[in-house]
Amino acid sequence: MFRKILVAGLVVCFSSYTSAQQCDDFTNVELRKLRSSDSINLCEFKDKPLLIVNTASNCGFTGQFEGLEKLHQKYKDKGLVVLGFPSDDFFQEEDDEKATAEVCFINYGVTFNMMSTSPVRGSDANPVFKHLNEKTSSPNWNFYKYLVSADRQSIQRFNSRVEPMSEELTTAIEKLLSQ
Repeated sequence: MFRKILVAGLVVCFSSYTSAQQCDDFTNVELRKLRSSDSINLCEFKDKPLLIVNTASNCGFTGQFEGLEKLHQKYKDKGLVVLGFPSDDFFQEEDDEKATAEVCFINYGVTFNMMSTSPVRGSDANPVFKHLNEKTSSPNWNFYKYLVSADRQSIQRFNSRVEPMSEELTTAIEKLLSQ
């Protein structure tokens, strides 16, 4: 009996692992989390809509972390995944990831996934933003938001001035979640 349970458990674990690693789109990438040695493969969020945001700790829009956290709390159980990508492309990010993490996690109480600091523009852009930039365009400033459908076929781009809890963004999210 124990052996059957053990084998069944291993099969479930292995099939969960392999399904999380199997996606054939731009999310098939392993990224390190902010101020952590842990990495995640974004395939883990296969079949879920994504809200991808380039962030900065010392920007006039940094207060949007609060709204992004509210979005995360409101829609996470409905399937939305919020992903933050700190970047110093506009010279408004801390030089030290510890300081970036403090702004995100301590000052704003962020609980959604934050990736390690990386470029989001140009030839050095991380693989996620390379794809987003090819399909739409590069962010012109911090806190650009990219709403990606669960099937990865649709990408909507929202500029920095679109607040996370705005009617424009929440309506787009709710439409995606209802599909």
